[in-house]
Amino acid sequence: MNIPNLLTMFRVILIPVCVIVYYLPFQWAYLATAILFTIAAVTDWFDGYLARKLGQMTPFGAFLDPVADKLIVAAALVVLVESHASFFMTIPAVIIIGREIVISALREWMAEAGKRASVAVNMLGKLKTTMQMVSIIVLLAQSPDTVNFVSNFGLIALQVAAALTLWSMIVYLKAAWSDLKPQ
Repeated sequence: MNIPNLLTMFRVILIPVCVIVYYLPFQWAYLATAILFTIAAVTDWFDGYLARKLGQMTPFGAFLDPVADKLIVAAALVVLVESHASFFMTIPAVIIIGREIVISALREWMAEAGKRASVAVNMLGKLKTTMQMVSIIVLLAQSPDTVNFVSNFGLIALQVAAALTLWSMIVYLKAAWSDLKPQ
């Protein structure tokens, strides 16, 4: 066990904590959830940085890190969809969660075929992730009943994140297409 892996496990532990805090019957619960989610997002960057910098990359970390990322994003999106009950929240959430399932399956299949490098994380994926994190943080910080510039920005940012999500999925599928198409 090393520091990067402990940070990743901490991120997994934050998932139920974020959900519980979000549903607390206090006005500050939304902001507190956004802060907890922000801490999780920062640990996502920081654990990867430390693993590379300290030479502490492990198979366990390589497995758990992307799982932790997908779980916390999916949990936050499910909470937001449930509390906002809006088409404009639900459709991007379905796109984002669906893409993560498709690309995870694609990466697993390509790894079995010995071609995982063709679906490695790229800059578009990093941009997509950043936009997702920003939109989720902004939306978590606002009461579902709040309609203002900040909440509208969060909703628009989520739409942009969904568009980037689709775009990155197409890029990954295109890169793997020669291995996927029927022979």
